Amino acid sequence: MARERSPALWLHPQTNVTHKMPVCHRILLLLWLLHFSSVHSDITDGNAEHLKREHSLIKPYQGVGTSPSSQWDFWGSTLVTSQYVRLTPDERSKQGSIWNTVPCYLKDWEMHVQFKIHGSGKKNLHGDGFAIWYTKDRLHTGTVFGSSANFHGLAIFIDTYPNDEAPDRSFPYISAMVNNGSLPYDHGKDGRSTELGGCSVEVRNKDHDTYLAIRYSKGRLTIMIDVDDRNDWKECIDFGGVRLPTGYYFGASAATGDLSDNHDIISMKMYQLMVEHTPEEDNQDWTKIEPSVSLLKSPKGNSRSQTYSDCWQEEFSLICLSCSHLLPQKRQY
Repeated sequence: MARERSPALWLHPQTNVTHKMPVCHRILLLLWLLHFSSVHSDITDGNAEHLKREHSLIKPYQGVGTSPSSQWDFWGSTLVTSQYVRLTPDERSKQGSIWNTVPCYLKDWEMHVQFKIHGSGKKNLHGDGFAIWYTKDRLHTGTVFGSSANFHGLAIFIDTYPNDEAPDRSFPYISAMVNNGSLPYDHGKDGRSTELGGCSVEVRNKDHDTYLAIRYSKGRLTIMIDVDDRNDWKECIDFGGVRLPTGYYFGASAATGDLSDNHDIISMKMYQLMVEHTPEEDNQDWTKIEPSVSLLKSPKGNSRSQTYSDCWQEEFSLICLSCSHLLPQKRQY
């Protein structure tokens, strides 16, 4: 049985770190954790009561099909078995997708994707990759990993083949894009001009489980990966100022060209994040929000928004400096 991936692990510090910290640092750390928990204390820990089954794709994949009662529909080369959903086989010129038929009206959510990319191709002789979507329309085929390039919503790309062949980036590469339909994903440039951020990660032909987590909460998009069989999430993308509406659809698609791979989805688990919003936010019609980002990254630079860790490091340094006189001056340890 696959191990349950807990989003709470992203926030847990190592318990033995504080033993060697000065008293002032411990107090400040405690105050900061209390402040942090006031915002994030309700983040799901993977328990069943937070799992939204109507938006989850789980073995043995009941509710997948073309009947009116189905919660997931699929297209193209997609093959549904009892153990995996294969979007494309390891064959040339294939496209496949699977889409949730139920629109998602959660304001804050987290999607865990267990996947497997494998095939007979050697280094740089495999492709093309797959994408996870949260978009206004579903089952729209196109040139971007089997789906439309001019989409409305959010896309996470797991790109396994370098079309651009620029020397500053290694593949496979994970990136994110928010679009209101006005910007096409540039497949020839691997989406560089419109990506929010990304990371290189080796995910092909692994003998163990590989996971991707997508969190959207309070206007912040965070992508985490767990691909080293260590039960340890690592940050890939963390970007603030993201606005996404409710009422969109989740899906996954993949494509092969002259090169190929098996692109398998093992599970997609959707968790609701219990987050408080202001009365103004609660009264807003979230279905009318236009997908947008307050500050896009330049293709040649990194104007990424401050992360929680950045803010903490700055605040911690300033407060510790101001209260350093409270520490004993001659105490020996």
